[in-house]
Amino acid sequence: SPQEHGLDFQRLLDASAYKERFRQDMIRWGEEKRLADPGFFCRAAVEGALQPVWVVSDTRRLSDVEWFRDAYGDAVQTVRVVAAEETRKRRNWVFVPGVDDAESECGLDQGVAFDWVITNDGDVVALGEQLEMLVQSVHRSL
Repeated sequence: SPQEHGLDFQRLLDASAYKERFRQDMIRWGEEKRLADPGFFCRAAVEGALQPVWVVSDTRRLSDVEWFRDAYGDAVQTVRVVAAEETRKRRNWVFVPGVDDAESECGLDQGVAFDWVITNDGDVVALGEQLEMLVQSVHRSL
């Protein structure tokens, strides 16, 4: 964790070079925690949550999705946000071998039938329409 390693937590939240220097170490630390306890991060995400709707962002592995489905069944709605590679490059994404092809980045590229796939290629109207459909579905399920 940032505290365990004396890192600046706020700087790890942005897309800075600071974060990139420690990214592989963070991935390795996360893998060690998951190997010891596959539900470690999932339980941390829901700890103390009392709201009727939770958004658990940034799940990255099939084991995470399986944990939530096992724990909460049909209440779970999986959402994948996608953008074309050209769009990602316009947003300054650069592929880094050993990082961007690791399980932490592409562990959900296969093996999950997502309930929703949202396209975020920069069309604000299209994005809004997709999100509105998702929100309406959530409201209907309450």
